[in-house]
Amino acid sequence: MGRIRNTWELAKASWNVLSHDKELIVLPVISGIVTIAVAVSFFLPLFASGNLEEPGTGTYILFAVFYFVAAYITIFFNAALVHAAHDRLTGGDPTLGSALRSALGDAGHILPWALISATVSWILRSLEERAGFLGQLALSLVGLAWSLVTFLVLPVLVVERVGAFDAIKRSANLFKGTWGENVAANVGFGIIGFVAALPAIALIALGVGTGAEGGLLFGLIIIAVAWILLVAVTMAALSAIFQTALYHYAVEGQTPGQFFPKESLDTAFLTKQNKRFMR
Repeated sequence: MGRIRNTWELAKASWNVLSHDKELIVLPVISGIVTIAVAVSFFLPLFASGNLEEPGTGTYILFAVFYFVAAYITIFFNAALVHAAHDRLTGGDPTLGSALRSALGDAGHILPWALISATVSWILRSLEERAGFLGQLALSLVGLAWSLVTFLVLPVLVVERVGAFDAIKRSANLFKGTWGENVAANVGFGIIGFVAALPAIALIALGVGTGAEGGLLFGLIIIAVAWILLVAVTMAALSAIFQTALYHYAVEGQTPGQFFPKESLDTAFLTKQNKRFMR
């Protein structure tokens, strides 16, 4: 229960940061819109030409290019969120414009990381599709380990301005040097997001269960989808803020700014020295 309570406290603290810069929630929205627009531009011609029914080498190459572009779009707007969170946590007053300008300044700098991230993800997903149950389980663990080791890559890239490979090494070192049982608190954010989305699921179930039809059912579905999208973009923004806060704590060993209670971050990223003492 202590871990759940701690994750909840971190979520509330991240929300306090976001409440000072509510316009930043627009960044995940823009990211989603741009990704959808790019997907349409990629796949609509393929669908119209019938190449999706019998994909050839060129189609698979196009899939790979889209996969990279989609990854880059996500990382770009996440970088904007990290810039804004870093600015707020260090006493600044970020805006939507300042966050986007900062991300544009890093547009080329984050490109190698987007390529690495997309490639690793593509390889793991391709292997999982061909593997049996045990193979899929092993690959899932590999993917989880990769996510944990690279959890702080983007803040390192944004704040320290190092290259992609150095950022991966730096993230791994920070991870090892500040190992804590709650390092995967971002999973807790996912759980919170799922719980927050439950009303939308209940709304759809209510509509189907009561036999709603036509315009009423359509309206309920629209409301539910809108709610789920709102939860998704909110959790994306909160996750980036939390990620940036953990980076600051891992590097500086102190609470970043006035929003995060030190006791929460102390249990989110326990140092090796503290863990030895606790044993």
